[in-house]
Amino acid sequence: MKLPFLLQPSALSAVAAAALVAACGGGGTSSSNAPGSLRVAITDAPACGYDAVNVTVEKVRVHQSASAGDADSGWSEVVLNPARKLNLLDLTNGVLAELGQTELPSGSYSQLRLQLAGNGMGAPYANSLVLTGGDGSEIPLDTPSAQQTGLKMNLNLTVQPNQLADLVLDFDACKSVVKRGNSGRYNLKPVVAVVPLVRNDAFVAEGQVAAGIALPTTTVSLQQGGVPVKSTVPGADGRFVLYPVPAGNYDLVVSAEGRVTAVMTGVPITDTSRTYATPLGTAIAPPAGTPRSASGSVAIGGSSTVPLASVRATQKVGMTTVERTAANADATNGAFALNLVAGVPVFTAYSASATSLAFTPDAANTTPSKYTVIASTDGKAPVSAEADVATASVTGLTLTFAP
Repeated sequence: MKLPFLLQPSALSAVAAAALVAACGGGGTSSSNAPGSLRVAITDAPACGYDAVNVTVEKVRVHQSASAGDADSGWSEVVLNPARKLNLLDLTNGVLAELGQTELPSGSYSQLRLQLAGNGMGAPYANSLVLTGGDGSEIPLDTPSAQQTGLKMNLNLTVQPNQLADLVLDFDACKSVVKRGNSGRYNLKPVVAVVPLVRNDAFVAEGQVAAGIALPTTTVSLQQGGVPVKSTVPGADGRFVLYPVPAGNYDLVVSAEGRVTAVMTGVPITDTSRTYATPLGTAIAPPAGTPRSASGSVAIGGSSTVPLASVRATQKVGMTTVERTAANADATNGAFALNLVAGVPVFTAYSASATSLAFTPDAANTTPSKYTVIASTDGKAPVSAEADVATASVTGLTLTFAP
């Protein structure tokens, strides 16, 4: 498997994606008739509770019209022959896998479709997962929509004449896998961001977490307004890389099992240089906390239909609000459970000239173990409930969407 560059993205907003496109020379349609080229790669954000999440890519298609149908003319394709099976968990912390490239007409492209192979009757499956703590066997992932016409995504990219445009598909494996009750079955509901690839010495943050939390269960993210823009897991040596990230200021959030939330505010990402979040020889080491959880279910008022919902927990730390963790609700019964921690979170401000790290407990926070649990689903307004886990885990939360 070809595992090259250094890279990453996540739930980028349209504005953020547009900013990166502009940095890549994106803009209006070229007047030249000379073709350009498109190269596509794939990467992943952290996954939760899995030793492997495998997807098999058949092709990537792009079109200049956002409304083009599957059978319409004008599609350009990157075809993988044979189709390529990738373990998304190999593609975290700055690693990406190149899928291929194709020549195509120059101009502005508005739609992308990712087409996955279908599963056969038995293992090895094209799309599958391996549970952490299981027997190591592959469990098939059902991917109905992606198998038919491909997963449709909005695109904002200009291909210049005689130039190569790079795109990265940032899979979020954790948010893409949906459990189906006690059936032992899982759905693949792909959550993918499309991000232009830019120079790898800019739009990037890197740093170090302590050896004790250099684990696959630790998440390091850059957030704005309590929403992760890019997430990863640290390597076994504690090093983390977040790339590419749109230029701006971010909260760097470290969430580790049994440790309180650690937040570094004001981390700058620029289009000219790499940002080093931790001074040389230092590492982020959040203090220990007490493991807790918040669990419950999601529903739609007056309906027996179980919504396909994502659930996340946010926490106030200092003057900012950050996301601690997120998970999908069960597709069969709507149940969810979020691993949290009781304890006083810590924070510090980024300083380019710092030679040491000094995180301060959020002593002014009178409810440091209080989280806001927020559920979201397509076509409905988000719903939320408070969960204070200071003395015990919280159970029985019911998050009901309006009919």
